[in-house]
Amino acid sequence: METIIVQLPGPTPWGTDETGRPDLIHLGPGDIADFGRGTPGGAGVRIVLTDPGISRRAGQLEAAGDYWRLSNFSRSVSYVVENLEGAGEYLTVAPGRLGAPVPFEFSRVVLPALSGTATFKVFAPQHAYLGEQSAPGGGEQTVHPFALDPTSKYFLVLVALCEPRLRDPSDTGLPGVGQIVERLRPLESCRDLTRSAVNYHIDYLAFAKLRLDLREETATGAKRSRLASVALRFGLVREEHLGLLPSRGAGRLTPQEAGA
Repeated sequence: METIIVQLPGPTPWGTDETGRPDLIHLGPGDIADFGRGTPGGAGVRIVLTDPGISRRAGQLEAAGDYWRLSNFSRSVSYVVENLEGAGEYLTVAPGRLGAPVPFEFSRVVLPALSGTATFKVFAPQHAYLGEQSAPGGGEQTVHPFALDPTSKYFLVLVALCEPRLRDPSDTGLPGVGQIVERLRPLESCRDLTRSAVNYHIDYLAFAKLRLDLREETATGAKRSRLASVALRFGLVREEHLGLLPSRGAGRLTPQEAGA
């Protein structure tokens, strides 16, 4: 079972390579991945942070059940793990701390560096959610193959993407990224939502949460179409979820604002 996915730093702000796809490391329970500057060329670590202010072997991630642990090998600086779905929530891992548990589903690890900070993202898509009351001695708890958090921002993006088909199953059209921005911006939690952020959430849903096989489909439109199809087919987004969206027509943006 896959426990965590690490999105490696890339040449773009959202960690994607020249093909537009994120560079990912998949870890199962007990798997580890060291991070740091490494030896010349980045050898010796799986997560390479090129800033000269980062130690050659700065720390380690360990996948454990449906969460992960972070070890800080520095003797002098703390690392920060930000909850990217929280309202500024974060935890600090002190120098020399080993195996600090991280409960966040969608995280960014931040290390102090000469250039300011060095970062990489960690997803924990296999969080377990209680479904039915388990009988004592009933065996291991079943983990939902599509464990989506309906309170998260990525779920709002998915609902906005599926909205036309939820309201009219015969509607084959899908909203574009700019239209999703416009649809969600009236929500307090989405005031600063951008096109780049929506694209990032779509990638997170496609690669981490729904684990779609998109090797032969690189177009953004094809990715959105597959996401909506799978979400609606398996009932991941339903009509009652439309209540999470702002009322239609509320706080419409100008084309310039929608393209921010």
